[in-house]
Amino acid sequence: MAIQWTTALAVGVSDIDQQHQELFRRVNQLIEACNQGQGKQAVSEVLSFLESYVSTHFRAEEALMRKYKYPDLESHQAVHQRFVESLQPLKAKLDEEGPGLALVLQTNRLVVNWLTDHIQKMDKAVGAYIKSQS
Repeated sequence: MAIQWTTALAVGVSDIDQQHQELFRRVNQLIEACNQGQGKQAVSEVLSFLESYVSTHFRAEEALMRKYKYPDLESHQAVHQRFVESLQPLKAKLDEEGPGLALVLQTNRLVVNWLTDHIQKMDKAVGAYIKSQS
């Protein structure tokens, strides 16, 4: 089941919204690969992409928060850090066991749930704050 980007997930900051949409596209590629029986190959690519892309994305978000003196910057950074750390066991499992079905499902669940929850709760608050300061 693909995850859909909707305007309800827009935070109102163009660069951040575009980066979120790219994350959704990549997760959907993984889901589609799983549906076609190719998830095992795709999970390695998605984990590598996430590792590099979320770092870039999080830096961009955090730079905006610093620029606008977002009051919850530290807690937001901590959530970002925990997500990055949550990718490490998946990567280790991939290195040790290869890209099995359990890892595909675990990666899907982690990324889909975290991404939608984080955008709806935390990133939308950042977007609203930035709008109020502009």
